[in-house]
Amino acid sequence: MSNEKTIEVRIDRTLPASAAEAFDAWLNPAVPGTPWQLADKLLFNPTVDGFFYWAIKGTPHYGRFTTLERSALIQHTWMSPNTSGLESTVTVTFKEDAKGTRMTLVHSGLPDTSGGRSHETGWNFFLDGFHRQLTTSATTHGEQ
Repeated sequence: MSNEKTIEVRIDRTLPASAAEAFDAWLNPAVPGTPWQLADKLLFNPTVDGFFYWAIKGTPHYGRFTTLERSALIQHTWMSPNTSGLESTVTVTFKEDAKGTRMTLVHSGLPDTSGGRSHETGWNFFLDGFHRQLTTSATTHGEQ
């Protein structure tokens, strides 16, 4: 067991979509705003014990899906050069409320290093893009 100090990144967005729509869109590599959509190379099997390999700008990221509860929860491991060889955990939850769906992404077990902390910027980038995509889709389909 490592004695290295770890941190957690938590990001919330309210999305103009149902929990089921947001869940399905997040796991769809064709949907702009998801990390999967921007991959230079993607091997992607979003099933329990399914693996992913995701490279962006030549930087590899990989992990294994550990929990999938449609419309509610996605959890997977995450390793990249910025995790200093540590396997971290990404947990994404979807909860409907009066304004749409509250999507919360928690990335835990990150090293307390500049690389580990950089995940906050990265996840905000993706969640901002995902929110924009769902807002555009809702507007296009007359939902707003």
